[in-house]
Amino acid sequence: MASRLQYFLAFAMATLVTIPSHAQLTPHFYDKVCPQAMPIIKSVVQRAIFRERRIGASLLRMHFHDCFVNGCDASVLLDDTPNFIGEKSALPNMGSLRGFEVIDEIKAAVDKACKRPLVSCADILAIAARDSISISHGLDLEDLVALSGAHTIGFAQCSAFRNRIYNDTNIDHNFASSLQTTCPSNGGGNSNLVALDRASPSRFDTSYYTSLLSNKGLLHSDQELFKGDGSESDTLVKLYSKDPSAFARDFKASMIKMGNMKPLTGNVGEIRSNCRRVN
Repeated sequence: MASRLQYFLAFAMATLVTIPSHAQLTPHFYDKVCPQAMPIIKSVVQRAIFRERRIGASLLRMHFHDCFVNGCDASVLLDDTPNFIGEKSALPNMGSLRGFEVIDEIKAAVDKACKRPLVSCADILAIAARDSISISHGLDLEDLVALSGAHTIGFAQCSAFRNRIYNDTNIDHNFASSLQTTCPSNGGGNSNLVALDRASPSRFDTSYYTSLLSNKGLLHSDQELFKGDGSESDTLVKLYSKDPSAFARDFKASMIKMGNMKPLTGNVGEIRSNCRRVN
C-alpha cells in the first residue's frame, strides 16, 4: 500500500510543471530543453533530507503556502526589500516556513547545468515538493480535507498549538496533558517542536486522520475537520483513516487542482535569476 500511495503522490506532483514560454502547460517540457533538470532537483532534495529529515515536510508546506495565496507563482520565495513586503513576513509564514536555502541550492545547480536561468522558481518549488514526498515515502471541502493530510509529516511550534492544548474542549485530555510539558502555559518554549502526526511523524500515511477520530489533532484547524457531528468533513476523515487508496486518489486530484491555480504563462511571468528577488 505504501508503494501505491507513493506512486499516486509522485504522479500528482509531476503534473504541476509549467512552461516558461508562449506554449501551453506540459509536465514534460524540461525533458527536452534541459534533461538534467529533474535529476538535479531530486538529487539536491535527497541530500537535503539526508542532512535533515524535516526538510521534506518543509518543502511541501512551502509549496502549499505559495499556491494558496495567489496561485503557484513562487512569490513565497521573495525576500523583503525597502519597497516591497513579501509573503515571508506574513503572520502565517513568519518563523514557520523554512527550506529556502534548499531552493537556492537547486536553482544554482540547475542554472549551471542548463547554462542559463531556464527552470522557473515556481517549477523548482513544485518539483522539490513532489520529490520530497517520494523520498519521504511517504479547493472545495474535499480538497481541504485531502490536502490537510499533508500534516501527516512535519512539525509545529508550540506557539501554534498552545491555545488548543489549554483551552479547547474537543481534545483528548491525556493527549493535551502530554504536550503541556513541552509547551508551558506561561509562554515559554514558543519554538519547541512537536510532530503534527505523533503516530508516524516521518511517514506519509493516513494516521493523521486516525488521530482526528480520537480528538488528537495537534492544531485547532486540524481538529476542526472532525467534530463528530456527521458532517461531510467527518465522513471524509473517516474514509481516509480506513482507506489509504481513497486518500491517495483524492490527494492526487487536489494537488493537481491546487497546482493549476493561476499559473503564469507567456509574457505574464518571468524566470528569475535568483528566486529571492524579481529580475
